[in-house]
Amino acid sequence: MATDLARPSTSAGPRPSRGPGRSSARNGERISRGWMVVCTIAVVLASIYFLVPVLWLVIASTKSAGDLFSTSGFAFAGFHLWDNIVNLSTYDHGIFWRWSLNSIIYSVFGSALTTAVCAITGYAIAVYRFRGRRVLLAAVLASMLVPGTVIAQPTYVLLVQMGLNNSYAGLLLPALVYSFGVLLCYIYAQQSVPIELIEAARLDGAGEFRIFASIGVRLMGTGLVTVLLFAFLSSWNSYLLPLLVLTDQHLMPLTVGLTGWNQSAISIPGLQVLTIIGSLISVIPIAIVFVSLQRFWRSGLTAGSLR
Repeated sequence: MATDLARPSTSAGPRPSRGPGRSSARNGERISRGWMVVCTIAVVLASIYFLVPVLWLVIASTKSAGDLFSTSGFAFAGFHLWDNIVNLSTYDHGIFWRWSLNSIIYSVFGSALTTAVCAITGYAIAVYRFRGRRVLLAAVLASMLVPGTVIAQPTYVLLVQMGLNNSYAGLLLPALVYSFGVLLCYIYAQQSVPIELIEAARLDGAGEFRIFASIGVRLMGTGLVTVLLFAFLSSWNSYLLPLLVLTDQHLMPLTVGLTGWNQSAISIPGLQVLTIIGSLISVIPIAIVFVSLQRFWRSGLTAGSLR
């Protein structure tokens, strides 16, 4: 009897079947792997779509004017990159670098001022309750439906009446009105700035501007970086408004200047190569901004993942 009790029972009950569980797990793995393959292919195709023009731009920048039209687009010829850069720097007394400086001024100062205005406006709409708040928010949403090309001509007429045409202020002031940035700051402030924290700061004697500068701006950091990047790209790629407002060549940004070179290349063939090398150089600041701001996105996205 004792031996029977001590001996492990060999007649165990029906064991749970692992077949269906394994098959469902495998099916799940197959589905996830399938989606992974589809997403990977989509990312690869999108990368090719965006990087192939940049590759052509790099290859074409190394060619001379004759090789540009006599060789294949993705085939290297003689290496004339440094000669092209020298010609770009000396053409028309180095006007290209003046255009580059203007683009930097418009983009850096314009994006910084735009981000500040959007942050204050979005924070105020999200935190404070005042009469006409919903109307103001609806106006911001409605303004996003109006294309920029529609208001370019009225903006130009208004700037002419104010005497701001053909000046730096004529391009910096319209950039302050950025409805998408206001809406993004409003949404981010509503989600990331607790009202209880603001009330606690008020009880401690902090003023409204100090609360915004010390608490609101820090909690809205990721959203402000996003607005800064979008405003920088919008200002760097702006073309229609500078074309209307500016007539002085020394105040034009890169977009207007390179477009003028491209149009003049029909009668001056050498400008085609200068336009290509200038377009390649104009991509570098955008890449620098993306790389430098990437760490702020990562830190902001993972800030609330751990307690």
